[in-house]
Amino acid sequence: MENPVLVEVTRGPMVESVHRGMVAVFDTDGASLLSLGDVEKPVYLRSAIKVMQAIPLVESGAADALKLTNRELALACSSHSGEAEHIALAEAMAKKAGMGAADFECGSHWSFEPKILIDQVRKHEKPNVFFNNCSGKHAGFLCLACHSGVDHHGYSGYDHPVQAGVRDVMEDLTGAKLSHETCGTDGCNIPTYAMSLKSTAIAFARMGSATGLSSQRGLAAKRLIDASMAEPFYVAGTGRMCTRLMQAAPGRIYAKTGAEGIYCAAIPENGIGIALKAEDGATRAAESMMAALLAKQFADEPELAAVLSALATTQMKNWNKTHVGTVRPAGPLA
Repeated sequence: MENPVLVEVTRGPMVESVHRGMVAVFDTDGASLLSLGDVEKPVYLRSAIKVMQAIPLVESGAADALKLTNRELALACSSHSGEAEHIALAEAMAKKAGMGAADFECGSHWSFEPKILIDQVRKHEKPNVFFNNCSGKHAGFLCLACHSGVDHHGYSGYDHPVQAGVRDVMEDLTGAKLSHETCGTDGCNIPTYAMSLKSTAIAFARMGSATGLSSQRGLAAKRLIDASMAEPFYVAGTGRMCTRLMQAAPGRIYAKTGAEGIYCAAIPENGIGIALKAEDGATRAAESMMAALLAKQFADEPELAAVLSALATTQMKNWNKTHVGTVRPAGPLA
């Protein structure tokens, strides 16, 4: 199956590049509201499903025992930019579990926020693990291990109880059989699994509305999604698309990006889940696709739809700040 062109990039009067993609929009009953491209093909969901990976943190009682706030729960589901607030909160979460930088297994990288990165370089500061965009998730894993009384060493490994528990949750939510055959290693060193966009969209529909899941799992998923919608800055950061989409409709849209052109979302009030992938892995395409899809879901609210539609289109400027082209939805998303 050839996936349709869903985003195009113009320069002057012509289309210079196109991005093909796959889109799955489903409800809690598993009914398709929109299906574009091969939504049955397993793809790595990467960081877009961090909310699934955080469910054991809540279900186990660790979140309550350690008195984790909404901001901390949002950070556990985040791919943050490494801004000062993110770094401080990740470190604070680790301290609640009696852990420090040496206990993290995610590695380190420079901040995603340009101003902070430049300041780091000027000061010749080497980034530590708390700058890693996944440090909130790893802090959550450490909190879970601490509360569960298991040795936290090697918590990022496939066979560690923390990851085995995460895998069980993901299988339950998606119906997928996860194993070494469908497993890769994510950028932050934990297992990442290939699943279909269809099953993922259904899972997000059910998580957002706490429907079709066991009582405990539904409440845990909804608590994490609600926390993320309440604190969108801690899910991503300044100017990031996840943050901007959730800020456009506070408490009504949950959105989370993943590497290689993955994006997932939930509209809890309507019981709708969305999962998509830009075939070539381009973030600019995935962001345009998601904003356009959300705009369509809120078509009966013209003001909100207009805000979301504006986020779906990016005006490109050259280094002289001259407008040179546009990234915009195309085909069935136009």
